[in-house]
Amino acid sequence: MRESLRKKIIDVCDQKIAAKGVNVGVSFYAFFANKNDDPELLMEAAEWWILTNKLDHFEKAVKIKDLVQQGA
Repeated sequence: MRESLRKKIIDVCDQKIAAKGVNVGVSFYAFFANKNDDPELLMEAAEWWILTNKLDHFEKAVKIKDLVQQGA
């Protein structure tokens, strides 16, 4: 995963956790605008989320942040 995506995921998870608590859930769409302005980056996130880690559509932000920080 490219470093810019890794940083964005961690930042968004931190914001969501700060706003809604440790039980807040996210999907990989949470890291993108509502328009598809970077399809390659979106597919990279989707592949990491769905194919590599076999995650459900919504997962706890703390889990996603931990996975990204561990380099999973």
